[in-house]
Amino acid sequence: MEFLYARTRGEDILSAVLPLAKLLTLTVIGLVFAHPKTQIIPRATFKLLSKLVFFMFMPCTIFVHLGESITVKNFTLWWFIPVNVVVSTVIGCVLGYLVARICRPPPEFVRLTIIMTGFGNTGNLPQAIVGSVCHSDNFYGPNCYRTGAAYVSFAQWVSALLVYTLVYHMMEPPLEYYEVVEEGVENHEIEEQLPINDLSRPLLVEAEWPGIEEKETEHCKTPFIARIFTGDSGISQSSMPDPDSLDEGGTRSPKSIRCLAEPLIVRRIRFVAEKTPIQHILQPATIATLLAFIVGMVPALKNLVYGDEAPLAFVLDSLAILDEAMVPSVMLVLGGMLSEGPDESKLGIRTTVGIIIARLLLLPLVGIGVVCFADRMHILIPGDQMYRFVLLLQYTTPSAILFGAIASLRGYAVSEASALLFWQHVFALFSISMYMIIYFKLLFSYV
Repeated sequence: MEFLYARTRGEDILSAVLPLAKLLTLTVIGLVFAHPKTQIIPRATFKLLSKLVFFMFMPCTIFVHLGESITVKNFTLWWFIPVNVVVSTVIGCVLGYLVARICRPPPEFVRLTIIMTGFGNTGNLPQAIVGSVCHSDNFYGPNCYRTGAAYVSFAQWVSALLVYTLVYHMMEPPLEYYEVVEEGVENHEIEEQLPINDLSRPLLVEAEWPGIEEKETEHCKTPFIARIFTGDSGISQSSMPDPDSLDEGGTRSPKSIRCLAEPLIVRRIRFVAEKTPIQHILQPATIATLLAFIVGMVPALKNLVYGDEAPLAFVLDSLAILDEAMVPSVMLVLGGMLSEGPDESKLGIRTTVGIIIARLLLLPLVGIGVVCFADRMHILIPGDQMYRFVLLLQYTTPSAILFGAIASLRGYAVSEASALLFWQHVFALFSISMYMIIYFKLLFSYV
């Protein structure tokens, strides 16, 4: 790696900016083609493209690269990648809480402020950045994309677990706000304001979760947890599910008898856990990750799929062809999403700016400190710059586009989440470029 010393400062900057310039070009193409004034490509086509990314391209990317790279030894060496996702989320949530205290958003949007600051995009966008970086330079070695895509994929199962459990419940409508709406407007009137046609629903809502309208449950648009834990606060008991309800015969079921021995708080927590839609975690990307773990860490199975002489190598080659469509498709869909423009938001300009500064400017600085500290503690893989680059990216990306779908599913702050995602991704074009230069400078100096 002696050639690294010969690089000039101008080459460092060019190496950092060029990958983002390529992604920006793809995004602009998607924006121009999907813009309402041109409509060269209709919105329905972008929705189909987002489904292809969700169900086909991203799972293929994960299986092809993670399965080939993962081994039992690597599984133990890469342990800090999912831990770093949790650390970045905790730090981001602390920053979000500080933003809420300083900027004072409307009370019903305090949780939204924390969520949109704390939880970043650890899937599509990092994969696209890694793919563009590896396409532009060989600084990270001949297996740059395979290794980088494997690292990014290794973190996605943790993000999915956090989003479909913690974020799902944090995005429930606030109890006080829900009651005000419920008293003033009938529920059917609220539902009429939401687009029910698949083609009229914003691309943002389905960009990372196609078919979300089919995932609605009985309590997904109600303050379910608040009602469970404030059962004595005057809320109608008929509107709250009762864990101790009797069966049709008037006798308690064995499950209810078991609940009698539980403390009230334990019973409520268990009931909430039972109503958590944990099945949503089994998305195509998560299933591809599990398959990659199984096939990649079992030598007999790995020899069947991976390698030039493998009997099923032709299948892997076919998946690799689909994998090549992932990066351009993700950026085209992002351009189509941005072409729709921001929705009206009641969050306030001060809070919106505060979230953008905290998420895209302050959090990456903290991330540099965390990664450098972990390196000094000899936690990271020695000499692996791609490993460090992926860790740093986890602090750098804007909020996950999936939050637009979660907000729509929960019926909470849909317009505000959409507007925040729009402005975050617009500003991220500049903040990621700036931090890419810093990261490359740090990584080039670390040899």
